Amino acid sequence: MDRRALAVRTRLHLPCYADAAGQVSYREAVTVVVSNAARLRKDQRAVRDLIPRREYTLPDLEFRQVGEDADRVFGSMHYLRNARRGSLNFALVDKNTGTPLTLCSASPLEWQRVADQLLLQFGVPQESVWDLSRVYSFDGAPPNAVSYLLAQVRKYFQKRGGVELLTTAVDPNLGFTGSSYLASNWQQWMTVRARPYLYYKRKYMSIREMRASFPAIRSIDELCAADRNATRSFAELHDSLIFCCRIRGATERVQPADQHRILR
Repeated sequence: MDRRALAVRTRLHLPCYADAAGQVSYREAVTVVVSNAARLRKDQRAVRDLIPRREYTLPDLEFRQVGEDADRVFGSMHYLRNARRGSLNFALVDKNTGTPLTLCSASPLEWQRVADQLLLQFGVPQESVWDLSRVYSFDGAPPNAVSYLLAQVRKYFQKRGGVELLTTAVDPNLGFTGSSYLASNWQQWMTVRARPYLYYKRKYMSIREMRASFPAIRSIDELCAADRNATRSFAELHDSLIFCCRIRGATERVQPADQHRILR
């Protein structure tokens, strides 16, 4: 069992059962852990040939752009599932077998409110910004694998040209802190007000999935009112943290007082 993956999935689904004060009963908490463990075991079986069988060090790995293997890993193991269309996937892979250990997916920035703030405050146009929307690291990868992968992705875009900035969203509600980004020339530039988590048949559903599955629905509350299978979280959630990285040169620190809070 991938303990880190189980911890993230559990944190993602606990708010489905929590009251407005964030309280969850012991029985409901056990239900969340057990159900997510069962789903994770099923998902692991789908990529069993890619799951590492030993511990690795950085010299064992090399940086590559990858395709189908990344799609399989994100589709089964990442809590948000499949990467966005048009994404480029990168990974640190076993030098001998090509098996990916730590992966990420990048695509042109689509988040309009973040793009508007980047242009207004930092003068960076949306067309020169790419977003890291997926990052996943298997148990067995070295502890600093994510930060090393991020550094290699930055070098890739330096050679590619046409990109000035990388962005990513870090959700502290799931236990993420952004430490790997801070270790790789990234800085927190802004925050985004948390939106309630959406669940369909007690499984997390992203807004992208909601819009694809229910094109006539405009909001989480509208879907919950229209479909009894849809529920939302009510406990207060922490804001998402937006980290940014300059493709060239050092990424400047933005003091907390200068970090804007973006409303959804």
